[in-house]
Amino acid sequence: MKTTRYLRIRGWFVGALAATAALTMATVNAQSVASRQATERVRAALERLPHYGVFDFLAFEMDQDSVTLTGYAYHGTLKSDASKAIGDLDGIDEIGNGIEVLPASQNDDQIRWATFYRIYTDPFLSRYAPGGAPNARAETIRYSRYPGLQPLGSYPIHIVVKHGRTTLVGVVDNEADKIVAGVRARDVPGVFEVKNELEVVND
Repeated sequence: MKTTRYLRIRGWFVGALAATAALTMATVNAQSVASRQATERVRAALERLPHYGVFDFLAFEMDQDSVTLTGYAYHGTLKSDASKAIGDLDGIDEIGNGIEVLPASQNDDQIRWATFYRIYTDPFLSRYAPGGAPNARAETIRYSRYPGLQPLGSYPIHIVVKHGRTTLVGVVDNEADKIVAGVRARDVPGVFEVKNELEVVND
């Protein structure tokens, strides 16, 4: 869309190419700043959701004033909460919600908690847990016995489980951490498949 506009402006003002280029760059830069600001507002709104946890994963795409939500929700309420949070933002006129609500499953819950424990108490990966390995152990002991509960907060490695299949999503600092996380997830009894979709952000 921006490219199309740029070419049209050049076509209309052939005799003033330099002025047109400056004007176009200023317009594109202003649009870029506005787009980055809108993206940051959406990201912050999703991260502030009170029930967003390690067993969920939310993502989004933006096209001007339109937002499309994707990802997985451990509870159905997160899907509706995400739409409401984005709908409250200024400048967002259209919201598409493609978040998939994961089915309730006792077996999947056992895999989730076992994977959480193995990853977030691992000597190489425990630094990703808020409070470190001691807190991850305490969370597991405190909540894993109760169906439907999950650790909430800023966990960069998200654990999505559906029908005995695990997908790791989120971010890690280096390729070695990504590999270790995948190994720990595959160590969990009863898991049929592990997809490691973690992104390395600092290597």
